[in-house]
Amino acid sequence: MDLDELMKVRAEYDAEMRRDARPDAAEARVERVGGVVRQSVPGLGWNGVLWSDLDEGTADAAIAEQVAYFSGRAAGGESAEFEWKLYDYDGPADLGERLRAAGFVAEPAETLMVCRVADLAALPVAPPEGITLRVVKDEEGVDLMMEVHRQAFGTDRPRIRQQLLSMLSNDPDRIEAVLAMAGDTPVSAARMEMLPGGSFAGLWGGGTVAEWRGRGIYRLLVAHRARIAAERGIRYLQVDASDDSRPILERLGFDVLGVTVPYVWTPAA
Repeated sequence: MDLDELMKVRAEYDAEMRRDARPDAAEARVERVGGVVRQSVPGLGWNGVLWSDLDEGTADAAIAEQVAYFSGRAAGGESAEFEWKLYDYDGPADLGERLRAAGFVAEPAETLMVCRVADLAALPVAPPEGITLRVVKDEEGVDLMMEVHRQAFGTDRPRIRQQLLSMLSNDPDRIEAVLAMAGDTPVSAARMEMLPGGSFAGLWGGGTVAEWRGRGIYRLLVAHRARIAAERGIRYLQVDASDDSRPILERLGFDVLGVTVPYVWTPAA
């Protein structure tokens, strides 16, 4: 895409996926409070700020308001930890510094990337030898995905597990979760989250166990999800890419829309 098209796509992304965001789970709530759009959810769901429209005169008060709101959840037994998802084009220019001053901790930056679904769905991708795809439909499949995540990323992800089970149970059309299997052994996993009538689908959780990397499995899972998105009439795929995945995605035709940094606040901060 040329620069003009990228700026139009970014504006559409900000409007649909951030400013006018819809909850990512049946039990979640999204609300706009002043210049901030936030999501809160009971249990293990994702809590945080999705979008903000702030300036030098309003930023500090808005940050304090969100800290107070999420801190207050602890009185009801809910998690007070939350994430402020900051994009490098959000204002004011020093918003990241203001978040750090308020006790937020920056996690590794990710690159916001996007590609036309039609371009990806046309990729001629064959499974590597010995690999088959398994669409995840139940708890057993989710647990296999979590095992891949443990091996690929070295961490347990109970929040992701709960989110997947909730979506498969309450709104299965919103998710396409898939495993790459070597016989009976899961070696890679990924998911795609979609919204009815939306222009964007998000690619998440793509991970491959170390000994199976470099064989084209990641590319295979991207192409599989692109074909599903094309069948649903979705126009763009979006990824918050790590430094490891960005080169692969660029070779597949993804363009950069910006950089996003998760700023996390915890009660200990």
